Amino acid sequence: MIETRETYMRAAIEEALKARRNNDYSIGAVVVRDNEIIARSPNVTRSMSDPTQHAEIEVIRKALKNIGQRFLEDCILYTTHEPCPMCTTAAVWVKLRGIVFGARLSDIVDYGSVYRNNKWVWRTVHITAAEVAAKGNPKVEIIGDFLREECKNLFHS
Repeated sequence: MIETRETYMRAAIEEALKARRNNDYSIGAVVVRDNEIIARSPNVTRSMSDPTQHAEIEVIRKALKNIGQRFLEDCILYTTHEPCPMCTTAAVWVKLRGIVFGARLSDIVDYGSVYRNNKWVWRTVHITAAEVAAKGNPKVEIIGDFLREECKNLFHS
């Protein structure tokens, strides 16, 4: 069982605020290994004009490079938003130990139904991280709703 730490989610929130300042979707992520942040990244999908450059994908790439290994077996991903199926699958492929996230996929869907606008259209695939992880091998532990309200407050209006 993963022992969650507020300090790591706060670091992910800092990355989300960087993304917002860069006119990107306000999602941030960090990878932790042996109680140390080994990589951090804001979302860069808009600023890099690449819809696959989610914060989670970017931070996984940075973590792999930083440790010089192919897998992240003893690492935990903290992210401000529930990872999409692409990002959760990447977590399985790199053998992350676990994922800790704040806001749920359903939170952004609910938010979008109220505040949707043409500038900030959040495209979603309605498959939860837990559903993807349950079908993956190896199993990635998923912990959601960590500092959820603070992470929900990161959504653009």
